[in-house]
Amino acid sequence: MSKFNPDKYDMQTRSIRAGQSRTQENENSEPLFLTSSFVFDDAADAAARFCGDKPGNIYSRFTNPTVRMFEERLAALEGGERCIGTSSGMSAILTTCMALLKSGNHIVSAKNIFGTTVALFNKILGKFNVSTSYVPLSDYNAWASAIRPETRMLFVETPSNPLTEIADIQRLADLAHENNCLLVVDNCFCTPALQLPLQFGADYVIHSATKYLDGQGRCIGGAIIGPAKQMEEDILMFLRTAGPSMSPFNAWVFLKGLETLNIRMQAHCRNAQLVAEWLSTRKGVKRVYYPGLPSHPQYELAQRQQSGGGGMVSFDVDGGRDRAWKLIDSTNLFSITANLGDVKSTITHPATTTHHRLAPEERQEVGITDSLIRLSVGHESVNDLIKDLDAALGQALKI
Repeated sequence: MSKFNPDKYDMQTRSIRAGQSRTQENENSEPLFLTSSFVFDDAADAAARFCGDKPGNIYSRFTNPTVRMFEERLAALEGGERCIGTSSGMSAILTTCMALLKSGNHIVSAKNIFGTTVALFNKILGKFNVSTSYVPLSDYNAWASAIRPETRMLFVETPSNPLTEIADIQRLADLAHENNCLLVVDNCFCTPALQLPLQFGADYVIHSATKYLDGQGRCIGGAIIGPAKQMEEDILMFLRTAGPSMSPFNAWVFLKGLETLNIRMQAHCRNAQLVAEWLSTRKGVKRVYYPGLPSHPQYELAQRQQSGGGGMVSFDVDGGRDRAWKLIDSTNLFSITANLGDVKSTITHPATTTHHRLAPEERQEVGITDSLIRLSVGHESVNDLIKDLDAALGQALKI
């Protein structure tokens, strides 16, 4: 068994060493347990594990050593008591809501969240009489006014997708706790390498492990980090029963991804900063959204709350959808995909992809225009990325 104590070490060390539990083979790399079930010593041992009197593996839907190693490592990085892995980022949000809310409860959410999350809140949770109100992310008076007696959760992505708007986590946490609510923060864009929401008072942190935690676009997964008691009694109970479980193979991939998370995020930040600065000077670019730019509305908050601007850059071009599509289609190095957080740079048109489920007026209200383009800036040569964007922008300006 590992004697590693994560509290004694820096993040870079924790990302490599936390959570590992060696088998009798004494392996150096984390083992992959591809098994659906586990054998008990005898009938009494089986009964003791099933009723909770004895710890140990039961069934890989909710107890698997590889998944557990990933959970322990991510919890150590986020500074949380307990982490539970799920089958996807969306299943992490669903699990959190289904485990912590009940019929008649109410959510207050930022307006500018991932379009699929809006659909989850409105079309699925709404069927179970859990209602949601949406407010501008940085209008804290609107947050306070939207809270009702039945409100139990405040939900926010920070930075937001795709405009990188930033919420004051401490301010929202104080507001939530003053009103007997929980604050849930989606930390997908920053990861614990750049931001630690629990340190600012958040109750739960959500991840799409598919993105930066993996870092190479290989697997689908999600994670929830929160207080141990509630995670065990509520979150794990839902996962054990409903089964939105992380696969052991995917957990093993994410474990290896976490080993390089810190250095990867630093590289994402460096390249994204340079791309954002370059875009800010170009003819045909109306506005650039990046927390590392002094022009960003929450630049000072980003400097206090984050240790870097992240790898996501969005920008508006002159000319609407046709020009945006032309620019996207004219790139050579950027993969046209809605995924993000990869070492390969990606490009997408949010209005017709990630946020297409929103009505046009809803997209307009949160600033997702037909001329908006989102970049996930990867690890290619930044000079090559800028050359590619420059040529594509030149092509787009011809129409």
